[in-house]
Amino acid sequence: MLERRTLLAATAASSLLAALRAPASAAPAAPGSEGARLTAIYERIYDMLVDQDPEFATALGLDKGDRAASKAKLADRSPAGIERGHDLYRTGLKELKTIDPAKLSGMDLVNYETFRDPWEHYVKAFDTFDYGLHSWPEPHPVTQLSGTYRSIPDFLVNQHSIANAADAEAYLSRCNDFAVQLDNETGRIKADHAAGIIPPDFVVDRTLALFDNIWKPAPDANILTTNLKTKTADIPGDWAKRCAAIVEGKIYPAMRRQAAELSAVRPRATHDAGVWRLPKGDEYYAYALRFATTTGMSAEEVHKLGLDRMAALTARADSIFKAQGMTKGSVAERMRELGKDPRFLYPNTDKGKADLIAKLNEQIQEMQRRLPEAFGRLPKAKCDIRRVPPEIEAGAPGGYYQIPALDGSRPGAYYINLRDTAENPSWTLPTLTYHEATPGHHHQIALAQEATGIPRLRRLPAYSVYTEGWGLYAEQLADEMGVYENDPWGQLGYLQSYMFRAARLVVDTGLHHYRWSREKAIAYYNDSLGTPEGSNVTEIERYCVWPGQATSYMVGQTRWVAIREKAKAALGDKFDLRDFHDTALSAGAMPIEVLAGVIDRWAAAQKA
Repeated sequence: MLERRTLLAATAASSLLAALRAPASAAPAAPGSEGARLTAIYERIYDMLVDQDPEFATALGLDKGDRAASKAKLADRSPAGIERGHDLYRTGLKELKTIDPAKLSGMDLVNYETFRDPWEHYVKAFDTFDYGLHSWPEPHPVTQLSGTYRSIPDFLVNQHSIANAADAEAYLSRCNDFAVQLDNETGRIKADHAAGIIPPDFVVDRTLALFDNIWKPAPDANILTTNLKTKTADIPGDWAKRCAAIVEGKIYPAMRRQAAELSAVRPRATHDAGVWRLPKGDEYYAYALRFATTTGMSAEEVHKLGLDRMAALTARADSIFKAQGMTKGSVAERMRELGKDPRFLYPNTDKGKADLIAKLNEQIQEMQRRLPEAFGRLPKAKCDIRRVPPEIEAGAPGGYYQIPALDGSRPGAYYINLRDTAENPSWTLPTLTYHEATPGHHHQIALAQEATGIPRLRRLPAYSVYTEGWGLYAEQLADEMGVYENDPWGQLGYLQSYMFRAARLVVDTGLHHYRWSREKAIAYYNDSLGTPEGSNVTEIERYCVWPGQATSYMVGQTRWVAIREKAKAALGDKFDLRDFHDTALSAGAMPIEVLAGVIDRWAAAQKA
C-alpha cells in the first residue's frame, strides 16, 4: 500500500543547489545523456507500476482517459500477480545496472542512489524468502491490520469516485473482483499455513472478531452498498440492489471461506509473537529492519537507541510534571492520571467526536498560518480530516494519512481513530495533527507529488524512514516553532508521542530479536508510557504482524535531526531553516543516507 510500503563536484555545485532547491524548475537531463537514460528507465517503471496495479492508478487519480478501464479492476493478489510485482523490481534493477553512476551528477545522481541499493536488497529477499513479501515485510497476508477484507471496502468508499453510470458500473465490477481477490488471498494463506507460516493465536482471534463485525450488517446495510447508494442518489439505476446481491452472493461467502481457513488453522497457532518462530525468521527480521530504516543498524543498536531515548524523554516529561505540581508516582502513572482528567476528555458520543474533529481543523488552520516561518514552498493540495471507518477501527492504528490524487480531484486525508475518545485526550491531539497533516505527512507528500523536476517514480511516498522520520521530525519542529509556548499539557502530549515512538524501538526488537512475549511487550508499554492499556495491546499486536516498520519513525527522526544539525554546524550564520526544509523535501523521498548526501552537497554549495 502506498502510505508506508512500496518503491521504493565543485563545477556542478551551483547547478546542484538549484536542482535540489527547486526541482520544479530544474532543467531536464540532456538528450542521450546518462541522466536522460536513467529518467527514461524510471518513467517506464512508473507506467508499468500504474498499469499493473489498478488500485494504485485510482489512488493517484490516474484511472481516466487511456487507463479508464482500470477503474473496473483491482490489483491481482494471486501468486502470479504478486510475482509480476516482484518482476517489476527485477526489471528495474536489471536496467539500473546498465547505468554508469560516474557519469551522473546533481539530481540525476540522487535519482540513481534513491533506488539502486534498495532494489538490490528487495530482489535478494524475493529469492531468499518464500513468504511475506507482497509489498513490504509482512509475514501474514491476512491479519487484524492487513488483508483484502479490510483494505478494499476502505478503498472503494474513500478513493473510488462516482460521477456517472460508468463509474457506478466500475464500482460493481470491483465488488465482483473483491470476492475473487479474497479467494486468491485465501489460497495464499492456505499455502503459507501448510508450510508452517501461521499467525500467532491472538492475531487469528483478533482477525476473526473483525470478520464477525464486518459481515454483521445485512447485505443492503453493508458499507459497500450504503456507500454506493449515497453516491448514486442522482444516477438512475438499481445500483444499491445490485451491490447488495454481490455482497450477499459473492463477497460474504468469500469472506466466510477466508475466515474458515483461519479458524481451521487456529489449533496449530502458537502464542509466540516474534517472527523468529518462522522459517529463516532471524534473517527475515534483519531484512525487515533494513527495509524500514534503509540503514545497516542491527537489532541491538536499534534496541539501545530506544532505551536511551526513553530515558532522556522520560526525564524531560518529569520536569514538566513537577513544574505543574504533579510530583507523585512514575512518569507513566502521572501520564495515566492526566489521561483520565475530565478536563481533557471529549464525550464518547457523536457530538463529542464531531467537536474533536472540529478542534483538529482549528489546529491545522493555526499551523498553516505559521508555516512560512519554516518553509519557502507550501503544498497546493488541501488536507481533510476524517474518522477511521467504524467497521475497522477496532484493529486500526490511532491515526494515518491518505495521499491526495495527482489531478486534484481528491485532497489528502488525515484519519483519526475515534473508537473511544478516551484514547484521545485533548492534550495529545496537536502533536498527532502535526505528524499526520501539516507540517508532517501531508506537507511532505503533497510537495513531492507537486514537484515536476524529478521522475514521477521519485514523487511517491516511498521509504518509511524518510516519510515517517519526517512526520516525527515535524512534531519536534512544531515544538521549536513555539506552538506549546503557553501549553505545558500539549508539550507533554508531544513528549508522550516521542516516548511512544522510542518505546517502539524497544518492543519491536524485543519481540522479534530478543524473543519477548506479547505480554512482556504490553507490560513495558503500560509501565513506560501511561497510555490506555487497550491501545497498548492494539499497538503491540501491530508490531507482531508488521515487523520492523515501527522502528522507522524514531530512527528516521534522529537521522533527520542529525542531518540538520550537521548542516547548521557547517554553515553557521549562513544556515537557513527554510532553505534546508525546501531542499530536503523538494528532492522527493529517499533512503536516509542518500538524504544525508543531498544535504552535505547543498551545505557545501551554500558555503561556497
